[in-house]
Amino acid sequence: MSTTMNNEQATSDPTLNPDIKNQDNFDIGLRIAIAQEKFMVGDVINNAKKMVTLANLAHKKGANLIIFPELALLGYPPEDLLLRPSLASRIKLAFELLFSVKDIVMLVGYPHIDQYGTFNSVAVIHNGRQKAFYHKQHLPNYGVFDERRYFSTGQNQVLFDYQGLTIGLLICEDLWQEQPIKLLKEKGADLIVCINASPFEQHKQEQRKALLKQRAGEHKLPIVYANSVGGQDDLVFDGGSMVVDDTGNVVHEAPRFLTHTLYASIRMGDNNKPILSQQRKAPLALGQIAETYQALVVGLRDYVQHSGFKSVLIGLSGGLDSALTLCIAVDALGSDKVYAVSLPSQHTQPACVNNAQYQAQRLNVSFTICPIHSIIDGLRHTLDPLFNHTPIDITEINLESRARGTVLMALSNKFGQLVLTSGNKTEMAVGDTTLYGDMAGGFDVLKDVYKTQVYALANYRNRLEDTPVILEQLVHRPELQNVHILDDYDQLDKILELYIDKDFGFDAIIEAGYDKDVVQQVLTLVDRNEYKRRQAPIGTKISHKAFARERRYPLVNYWTLEMPKLT
Repeated sequence: MSTTMNNEQATSDPTLNPDIKNQDNFDIGLRIAIAQEKFMVGDVINNAKKMVTLANLAHKKGANLIIFPELALLGYPPEDLLLRPSLASRIKLAFELLFSVKDIVMLVGYPHIDQYGTFNSVAVIHNGRQKAFYHKQHLPNYGVFDERRYFSTGQNQVLFDYQGLTIGLLICEDLWQEQPIKLLKEKGADLIVCINASPFEQHKQEQRKALLKQRAGEHKLPIVYANSVGGQDDLVFDGGSMVVDDTGNVVHEAPRFLTHTLYASIRMGDNNKPILSQQRKAPLALGQIAETYQALVVGLRDYVQHSGFKSVLIGLSGGLDSALTLCIAVDALGSDKVYAVSLPSQHTQPACVNNAQYQAQRLNVSFTICPIHSIIDGLRHTLDPLFNHTPIDITEINLESRARGTVLMALSNKFGQLVLTSGNKTEMAVGDTTLYGDMAGGFDVLKDVYKTQVYALANYRNRLEDTPVILEQLVHRPELQNVHILDDYDQLDKILELYIDKDFGFDAIIEAGYDKDVVQQVLTLVDRNEYKRRQAPIGTKISHKAFARERRYPLVNYWTLEMPKLT
């Protein structure tokens, strides 16, 4: 379907915003505001109120079109909230609020529910009326996406005319496919607007830019790309909304990980070719380690704040992982909302307690030492007649970790603090963790961070200040010789990345140059410890394939690593 809108001009002064300043006749063209904002999952009415506020503010600053991200009205990802019986009624009430906005076109991501199904849609709203809607045609069902569970598939292209331009609409995955934009071009589109809820993973922004460059260049169409921002459970949306010209060059870009309204202007030139304004100053580019650190900060911050916790609690071991976790927590929440406790046993080295104390003092965090000797002695005394004089093994060793977990969760219950764990992805992969011990908590900051990345992130954080926040002896990686494979993080992480993130099989990893016995040992550990990962707290996703939404294997299975042979 298509619809035509009158070429109405905003009455406010466009010079109020420097990005849409009156220049080269841009005041008579399309003046866009991209609302890169955090919209809370499930908070339909308040999300609509926020849209009304943003739209009115953008109109005062001279915009005549405002774009909101994918499913912004409900928040993304809404998961089974899409199945709630009252959802349609709530959306209807929210639209009544949106209809109060005057003199600016709104493109609103929302779930459309009618007799044909539930659709992932964008509404075109203007002066109290919904002028058109578009349903997403390509529903991703891989990685963190599960859209075919909830949505019906859209069938039609949608274009509308406004301010002398024919605007075609797409939603996220539609742009990653070749056909939708091709059909919009054939139907006369001058400009593409694509709304998105694209979660962060390392290198993702470079991939988006490459895709936009390819699609814009192929079809000679400018593209407006509006993305979400902020943390939702284990996902982080990193923003980076942008506008590219018809060759794919980025002419406007919003900052990463920050709420921001990005303004841009477009008008048709004399040769019927869209002319775009140019951004005066591009946002600061982030390297891979910097963007990963920022994603971890935002993921933790938004999970804690939106879950209703006022503060967090960390068991500081004196090691690197808990030290980095403490840094991220302080950067996310402030030192006044972070509490640390050292839980030494009779086997804890004094240097570990000293390291923990230094770390807490360096970051101005409240710190307490709580010895657990008596707890461990009590557990052993209780268990001794049950164990019937069996040899000491890993069971007794794990009692220390479980004692610490008990103390931390008791403090959490008493004072309402969220316990942060600090197990990294390498440990989670091979099962070097203790259920109900160091895994006890509500959020694992480093859950998707390999140990080699932990070192890189710690070094990065230390470089941000004149005086290192993490002890140098923790950040310095010793040269390893003749060590067990589980201590050689470089080799171990490379094998894990091939198996977990890239789905290499046993034979393919060996062909990549790794020893067969080593690969057998590592992969067996990964497969054997799926049951632990199922019981682990959530943590921010930063990689292509994180444990949880993206990698789900049966706990009981008889899959063999090597290809079976018929006998």
